[in-house]
Amino acid sequence: MDVSLREVHDSDLPVFFRQMNDPESAHMAAFTLKDPGDMDRFQAHWTKMRTAPGTDVRTVLADGDVVGNAAVYGAPGEREVTYWIDRAYWGRGLATAALRELIALIPERPLHARAAADNAGSIRVLEKCGFRVTATDRGYAAARGAEIDEVVLVLDRA
Repeated sequence: MDVSLREVHDSDLPVFFRQMNDPESAHMAAFTLKDPGDMDRFQAHWTKMRTAPGTDVRTVLADGDVVGNAAVYGAPGEREVTYWIDRAYWGRGLATAALRELIALIPERPLHARAAADNAGSIRVLEKCGFRVTATDRGYAAARGAEIDEVVLVLDRA
């Protein structure tokens, strides 16, 4: 599949909303919006993501279809990547391709990432893109309603 990134269009938001409300995907991602089914909260989150200084958010396309999103956000020196791929496309290399394209757009380093410690797929994607595990932590995972173990990763070089 041909994977590419583009700016987020308003028409992408209903797709993202559906993706973020898939229970299996939300459980795996763990760190989600407090109430992903709340459309007002979802809209406010995406308005902030699309307008916040220093945030670069993109729609992930596979063969022209919207399959997810990827972003870099945060203060210089602490910038973090995040991504979401529709569960129907898991296991096809799309997350890795999208993340590689995203980090190629962002020249500054280091870049950081976090993943639920039991999310082997996401950790594998990050490691394929050059991130390395540097620490473990615990954080509240809204999708699981509990504090869970997470891994902290960093990408030091391009």
